[in-house]
Amino acid sequence: MTVNRQELLNRLIRAKHNGFVKIITGIRRCGKSYLLFNLFRNHLLESGADDDHIIAIDLEKADDDTLLNPINLRKHIQARIKNDGKWTYVLLDEIQTCSTVLREGVDLARLHPEDVPQAYITFYKTLSALRTMPNVDVYVTGSNSRLLSSDVATEFRGRGQVIHITPLSFGEFFQLHRNTSNPYAVLNEYLSYGGLPECALFETHQEKESYLNGLYQTIYIRDVVERMKLRGEQPLASVIDVAMSNIGSLTNPTKLANALKTRGGITATKDTVSKYLGYLENAFILSKASRFDVRGNHYLDYPAKYYAADTGLRNARTGFRQMEFTHLMENAIYNELKRQGYTVDVGVVYHDTTKAGKHVRPSHEIDFVVNRGYERIYIQSAWMIPDAEKMAQETFSLKHTGDNFRKVVIDGSPMAIKHIDNDGIGHIGLLDFLLDPKSIETL
Repeated sequence: MTVNRQELLNRLIRAKHNGFVKIITGIRRCGKSYLLFNLFRNHLLESGADDDHIIAIDLEKADDDTLLNPINLRKHIQARIKNDGKWTYVLLDEIQTCSTVLREGVDLARLHPEDVPQAYITFYKTLSALRTMPNVDVYVTGSNSRLLSSDVATEFRGRGQVIHITPLSFGEFFQLHRNTSNPYAVLNEYLSYGGLPECALFETHQEKESYLNGLYQTIYIRDVVERMKLRGEQPLASVIDVAMSNIGSLTNPTKLANALKTRGGITATKDTVSKYLGYLENAFILSKASRFDVRGNHYLDYPAKYYAADTGLRNARTGFRQMEFTHLMENAIYNELKRQGYTVDVGVVYHDTTKAGKHVRPSHEIDFVVNRGYERIYIQSAWMIPDAEKMAQETFSLKHTGDNFRKVVIDGSPMAIKHIDNDGIGHIGLLDFLLDPKSIETL
């Protein structure tokens, strides 16, 4: 059973021959290698590329460890390029495993401190050299956000294109269950076990739970510990535990540090917790949604919310004991909005009123403030809206934003009907939202 990740494949196809290094990033085991080495490679062959003009190297599984040296890697690839006027495609998996090496003949003791960084050769140098060769198109995967933002802009001088991929969307996950008569049972499985492609192929709870827990022990925690040169795994593992337990709740490093001490007797400063949260974001395990004052039009430092890259990974870390579908639905919506290219924040609206004769200014939350280009949308997530009182509660903050941007309530009820109410607020069911990437645009 395979999933046709056509949207992601189309992004790679559109990027062919554009002179950029294409950098495919995402959490480990989300399907980067399959996208590049299977789907994209098959596209190249079907489009007429010769097999000997596709140089594919999995750096984690390379038989020759010397290829982890960026100088040797460049020489190896250049020796295989035929220079016959045809396009050569270089596909490199997990490029961040390459080492950093000192240039031959360089004596660090004789260098000024400002010149020391230039004494080393990184994989960026190798990729830049390959990119400038005639008729060479370069694609790499990586599981570390060091391959994003400033590094790409600095090292490739604006000639790097990041393509971030995620675990399966619910729409992709649903392809594996086309013949089901109960789509809500599929949704329940997705919220419970997530969308990591390999996990989706297991059948029993025990198999899925074992697979997800194994990823933490053999890959995710170990990767961060080794990359950041941490002294041990336990403090990081404990931060993961409390962060996953607090998914979808407003929190801050101080609160999480207190939770570490209460739950596990681990003493950590707020700065240490903040640093570890950053490591988990860099590994794409967690994603932070900052708090945004809608009427004041500015960001608030804390509290913020953290969401898991995959609900299955979140549930496995909590031992499947905290299955609050309100938070899991919110996490799935967050991930889908990010997948659709929106920036996603947590909104807060302050509403001036009088209570017991005194002026008060309570805050009201908007689950998501999303932006894409000039477009802004306010979104509330509601697992169930059984009556008018609950509806009024969910829409109160939307009615007090003080602007005319679009407002949407995503309703988890099976009876939810897509419509726009008398206040101009759109309503859509969770299934409709997750299955149709354009559902909000066309509401």
